Amino acid sequence: MRWIWIDKFVEFTPRTSAATIKNVTLAEEHLHDLYPAFPIVPHSLIVEGMAQTAGILVGEARDFAEKVILAKVGRATFHRLVRPGDTLLFKARIEQLSEQGASTTGTVEAGGELVAEIELMFSHIDQNLAGLEFPEHNFVFTEQFTELLKTYRLGSVVRI
Repeated sequence: MRWIWIDKFVEFTPRTSAATIKNVTLAEEHLHDLYPAFPIVPHSLIVEGMAQTAGILVGEARDFAEKVILAKVGRATFHRLVRPGDTLLFKARIEQLSEQGASTTGTVEAGGELVAEIELMFSHIDQNLAGLEFPEHNFVFTEQFTELLKTYRLGSVVRI
């Protein structure tokens, strides 16, 4: 089972940028684990939302032919807490794309306020130089992930 941390795409420009949203609700059990009396979204899950947004953008740039994994969090700066009732807006941009991987930058907002600034690096693991072998099937971009992008494309005109 995959855990999807984004609800839908709201913008998508192939090979360039993407924006997604995540509605944070009190019904999410993980919000109660850190501080039971004061539910907040852990910063690691905000990074995960950005990784999913940017990762799909990076994967789509090469027609999902590569297995794209998060290789490094270059920087993650947080400016405010996220609480139930907030709607997160993840905005990702590809800064560099090559055979080996990609680097992305992004921001996260809630209610028009800056929540975080995040820089991520992704690896195309099929192109790795370590000589490791991975399964033939694309275990990264399952139908759950690609369905998010398909849903957006059905309702929008996407420039290619």
